[in-house]
Amino acid sequence: MCGRTSCHLSKEVLARACAYRDRQGQRRLPEWRDPDRYCPSYNKSPQSSSPVLLSRLHVEKGADSSERIIAPMRWGLVPSWFKEADPSKLQYNTSNCRSDTIMEKRSFKVPLGKGRRCVVLADGFYEWQRCQRTNRTQPYFIYFPQIKTEKSESMGAADGPEDWEKVWDNWRPLTMAGLFDCWEPPEGGDCLYSYTIITVDSCKGLNGIHHRMPAILDGEEAVSMWLDFGEVSAQEALKLIHPTENITFHRVSSVVNSSRNNTPECLLPLRLLGRKELKASGSSQKMLQWLATKSPKKQDTKTPQKAESDVPQWSSQFLKKSPLSPKRGGADLLERWLKREKEEEPVAKRPHTQ
Repeated sequence: MCGRTSCHLSKEVLARACAYRDRQGQRRLPEWRDPDRYCPSYNKSPQSSSPVLLSRLHVEKGADSSERIIAPMRWGLVPSWFKEADPSKLQYNTSNCRSDTIMEKRSFKVPLGKGRRCVVLADGFYEWQRCQRTNRTQPYFIYFPQIKTEKSESMGAADGPEDWEKVWDNWRPLTMAGLFDCWEPPEGGDCLYSYTIITVDSCKGLNGIHHRMPAILDGEEAVSMWLDFGEVSAQEALKLIHPTENITFHRVSSVVNSSRNNTPECLLPLRLLGRKELKASGSSQKMLQWLATKSPKKQDTKTPQKAESDVPQWSSQFLKKSPLSPKRGGADLLERWLKREKEEEPVAKRPHTQ
């Protein structure tokens, strides 16, 4: 399953991380829809809003289905046929969709048949490993392997499309296959766009942590085929849904256990948090640099929320975000780690099955 993610990059950086080529081979950035609804967070849980990629054809008639947009949607699919006035009264959990029953359950079969395929964006996701001996759990942060190069510090130097490919060499977001739907309140009002993450059996590397994992689309070709419902049928797209071994992970602090906690400590390697001598591996140095330069701005938390009447119509009916309780000292820790000498270590240690 997948019940917690992190997606803390700013709107501009996230769009650049999702640069793509359209059907004509032109390098493009996906356009944001309803960007004010995006709330960066290190600790996202179901019923919060998260950014997803989808084909422009879903929102603009006659558009090229290979073109993409990014839009915040509610995590936890509310079927278009749901009749209650309150989406929270949905009696079953739709935050995840099992790949082996996707064609059996109406909630997922209908949007799949309509081509409502999306790609859920995240820094990575969290999973908890249970120790059979003590019945306690250890959280892990799971993400794409990251490559550290000399260009990592050059973010922000791109002025035009010709520079994107040269400059973007920062954190590679995780791209998870999902389905979305559009629910209209029976008494009228704005539509609610919501999504579910498709899950599969875990790959061998993750099986010791949990037996299920998100269906991860590894590479531009897979992402393009999943999104382009105008050219790729559901039957062909479903062939992309399978486990991937191209994944890495590390243990993190139990601070992530509470969805109210929204700090960099949620995804920092536990071996760093537990050391008196704060030294980071090459992989961790890249993560720390990424956190220090791309973290949510402090002023974002002070920005007053729009009145309900001012919220754009496209996807306005999200549940309110839980108040954040960030722990003190997170920024100081980051600064201290970043000032230390580099000490190369393995990217991620495999957990022992307990």
